[in-house]
Amino acid sequence: MKKIVLIALLLVFGITVQAQEGQTWYTDMNKAIEASRQEQKPLFLFFTGSDWCGWCMRLQNEVFKTPEFTAWVKEHAILVELDYPRRTPQPEEIKQQNGQLQQMFQVQGYPTVWFVKPTIKEEGKINLEQLGSTGYVAGGPSKWIEGANAIIKNYVPDPKPEPTKAEKKKKA
Repeated sequence: MKKIVLIALLLVFGITVQAQEGQTWYTDMNKAIEASRQEQKPLFLFFTGSDWCGWCMRLQNEVFKTPEFTAWVKEHAILVELDYPRRTPQPEEIKQQNGQLQQMFQVQGYPTVWFVKPTIKEEGKINLEQLGSTGYVAGGPSKWIEGANAIIKNYVPDPKPEPTKAEKKKKA
């Protein structure tokens, strides 16, 4: 009996680890924008309170840490975590970036997920075109993904994106 319980625990742990593999969560918007433009996928902005928000943790466990979500996100989006922790220290530049994005998207509750398309405007300025937002949705990964697909269905990648200032500097 002990062997069966041990094997069951190992299987559950293995599935959890596999669900987390293959997901890259950016915290730096500039790097995320670069990846979005290179891979021609929208940004997935996850506004969360990682160390205090119960609904955020629930969304992570019920959806983001599942194999279904991992497979979906590989094809459809670039993940960005915009965290507002209460106990976990953050670099000042990340705090400032996240605060600006919270104001820009008028996020008032957590969790909030915004799908956006970064585009380069005149003088190399980046515009974040809002595609739509969601939050916690009951029903597991398939229900959540269904709603996300409805939001990103109108995403049209740029035919040939203009390089950003950061991309131009790298080439020089």
